[in-house]
Amino acid sequence: MRFIGIIPARYGSSRFPGKPLALIGGMPMIERVYRQASLALDTVMVATDDERIYDCVKAFGGEVVMTRTDHTCGTERCLEAWEKYRASMHDDMSSDHDTVIINIQGDEPFIQPEQIEAIRSCFADDDDTPIATLVKPFTEQDSLSDLENPNTPKVVFSDIDHHALLFSRSVIPYLRGIDKSEWLRQHKHYKHIGMYAYRADVLAAITRLPHSRAEEAESLEQLRWLENGYRIRVAVTHVASIGIDTPDDLQKAEDFLKKRNLDV
Repeated sequence: MRFIGIIPARYGSSRFPGKPLALIGGMPMIERVYRQASLALDTVMVATDDERIYDCVKAFGGEVVMTRTDHTCGTERCLEAWEKYRASMHDDMSSDHDTVIINIQGDEPFIQPEQIEAIRSCFADDDDTPIATLVKPFTEQDSLSDLENPNTPKVVFSDIDHHALLFSRSVIPYLRGIDKSEWLRQHKHYKHIGMYAYRADVLAAITRLPHSRAEEAESLEQLRWLENGYRIRVAVTHVASIGIDTPDDLQKAEDFLKKRNLDV
C-alpha cells in the first residue's frame, strides 16, 4: 500500500486571506506544512488554485499541482490533484484501492511525523478502512473557551472500534447536570485535527455525494460521509500542535515555535 500526502491550499480564506503564505518564524506556513509532511511521506504535493501559492511552493523546491477555482472543499481539490498526478505517472485505476491519499491541512504548520504515522496505522490491520482521521484529547490545561471554540470541531467515537459517531462545532457530549466549569475534569473530550486519509477509490466516491443538511448546518463535510454510511476510523494523538484559523493565531504559532526550539 502506498501513501500520498496532498496539502490543499487556497488563497481566498474568508477568515484569513493569503493564509498559506503567512510567515511563521520567517518561513511561509505552506512551506512549514510541506516540510513536516515530507518527514513522514515520500510523496507530498500542494494542490492550489492560486499562482502566488504555486510560485511559492516552486521556489522552495516543493511539488505542486494547479487545480480549478470552483472546488467547494479541500477534499475535491485533493481528488483533482490525485487524478492529475495519477495521469502523469500513467497509473492504472485498479491501484486506487491500494493507494491512500492523506489530506493534510495547510494551516497545521507543526504537524508531526508521528501524527501522520498514526493515521497511516488505521489502514495497517484493516483492509476495509475507507476513511481515517486524527483526534487529540482536550486536557485540564485547556480552558472552557478552548472547548467551546466553534473553530475547533469536536468528535465522539466508539471505544470499541475507534469509529467516529459524530462531529460538531458544539461541545459533544453535553454533560447534563454538570457545571460547565467541571466539564474538562469530568469527561475526556476530543478535538478534531483536520487530517483525513482516504483510499483513492473512496475519495472519488465521496466527492460525488450530495451535500447533507447536517453538513451544511455545521459546515463539516465529514458529516456527509457519515450520513451516507461511510465509516471513519479515528487515530488518537497526544502531540500538541497549533492550527491557524485567524491572523490572531499567528502570534500563538510564533510563541509555540519559540517554546519548541527552546525545548529541543
